[in-house]
Amino acid sequence: MTKRLVSSPNQAYDVLMIAPTMFFADYGCHVRILEEAVTLRDMGHKITILAYPNGRDIAGLDVRRCWGVPFNYRVIVGSSRHKLYLDVMLGLKALGTVFGSRPTVIHAHLHEGALIGHGLSKLRGVPLVFDLQGSLTSEMIDHHFLRRESAFYRPLRRLEWLIDRFPAAVITSSYHAADILVNEFGCSPQKIYPVPDCVNVDTFRPDVLSAGERQALRKRWGIPRERQVVVYLGLLAEYQGTGLLLKAARRVVSARPDTHFLVMGYPNADQYRAYAEGLGLGGHATFTGQVPYEEAPRHLALGDVAVAPKISATEGSGKILNYMAMGLPTVAFPTPVSREYLGDLGIYAREVSATALADALLTLLHDPTGAAERGARLREKAVDEYSWERGGKLIQEVYSDVCSRG
Repeated sequence: MTKRLVSSPNQAYDVLMIAPTMFFADYGCHVRILEEAVTLRDMGHKITILAYPNGRDIAGLDVRRCWGVPFNYRVIVGSSRHKLYLDVMLGLKALGTVFGSRPTVIHAHLHEGALIGHGLSKLRGVPLVFDLQGSLTSEMIDHHFLRRESAFYRPLRRLEWLIDRFPAAVITSSYHAADILVNEFGCSPQKIYPVPDCVNVDTFRPDVLSAGERQALRKRWGIPRERQVVVYLGLLAEYQGTGLLLKAARRVVSARPDTHFLVMGYPNADQYRAYAEGLGLGGHATFTGQVPYEEAPRHLALGDVAVAPKISATEGSGKILNYMAMGLPTVAFPTPVSREYLGDLGIYAREVSATALADALLTLLHDPTGAAERGARLREKAVDEYSWERGGKLIQEVYSDVCSRG
């Protein structure tokens, strides 16, 4: 049983967020960092974010970047050896920051951030809150950066075990992640606070485009007027299920030629575009490349059906909440996180395969009226259960709890 939160007085906190990533980039963990920071700032808290170089400034947030190196200016997605020296530079930046101004709370994202934050917490006597979005070693395996049979696997797993014990509190992006901490890493349930991923339901909403704007955007991306549109928004990679999605798309288009796939995201867009053309999908699939987060609602509004083919069993899947808020009926593989968000309203592939994914998509495409009704109910669920207003209050209560311990 994870710790239950109780209401707390509305106190303003000086929060130092450590984000060991090139914030902001338009994917995954960056969205959670952004929405948390904006929500907490709007609630009256002071938010300072320490991040790698090369990200883009957004939403008027106070982002302070560590030093970079002249030979690496690209945005790093996932595990990378370049993070080793960037983490050292970020740690030095953080050290100077906490001695220049003592924060009330250190809020660390990702395991590298929690490791840096632990040292700062001990030096300055400031409580550390770890915002966990998935297993460190499992992510490395998903990104083919580490193999289970590698000599480095057990030491890194041990390091992850230690880092999970450093903070005063661990915020998890799903209840499934909280269960993993308890059952696989032996963490105390009393320090774990599930704060599932949320969505800005005012920004992501079904009516974000007028009929004229929708038609103009469809024309821009070469989507024929008569086609039903299946949308995907996220990273393009095998652990995200991109290859399986394109194989499934071939089967769907064969059964329903009036279907078009709008695939939005990066990296590897050119690689997957070529793969889709090799599958015969050239006239039925559009690859937009990177879509700025601010433009995501407008592009998702083109969809009739959404798909979330992520295979990873430990990471979150925030894109599902964006789909839900847009009122999009959603197909996913039956992972614990997908089931946690979608519940009985999701359509699940019976197994992790292209054939099963295609069959699930066809279930919705064959019944557009039923699909629209399912999408409307998912929108209601997002508003009722997954708004960032609710998420911000939960995080504020975590701050109150760890600061009251003295």
